Amino acid sequence: MSVTPENIAVALGQAAPVPDSIQWQQWQQWIDDAEMLIQVRKDQLGITDAIDMAKLDYVVREAVVAHVKRPDDATQVTISVDDGSSSKTYRSGKGRVTILDEWWIILGLTNPSGAFSIDAVGPSNATHLPWCAINFGAGFCSCGADLAGYPIFEDGGECW
Repeated sequence: MSVTPENIAVALGQAAPVPDSIQWQQWQQWIDDAEMLIQVRKDQLGITDAIDMAKLDYVVREAVVAHVKRPDDATQVTISVDDGSSSKTYRSGKGRVTILDEWWIILGLTNPSGAFSIDAVGPSNATHLPWCAINFGAGFCSCGADLAGYPIFEDGGECW
């Protein structure tokens, strides 16, 4: 099953918009945006396996429902004409369809390493010194083994 504006209306507990109305088109566009964001993340991570459809539908539906409830980052909008005024208050939103971190986890589309992750095993190349930055998940070598094939910096050999 694919998410439709009718599914969004059910999740919101309201009547579905008239097909091809502005609201229906807007909800469909947000559904397409959520699916595109998920596909982009999947491509960035190089994942080729299919995502479970129930999980995908859940995340798309929840992302669009959240955006419908909080469509922009305005906290209050007031329109005044002469002596009358009308106000509408929103809980702050991102102003766009957003996939929350917990939903990325549900989809299995999380980065393999985070800002504070440490690989306790380290790379299989045993030529690096134990304190080389590469052993702590860095994308570079600090002991010089990637240059010379053996450690040349940090007391691993001759220092200049």
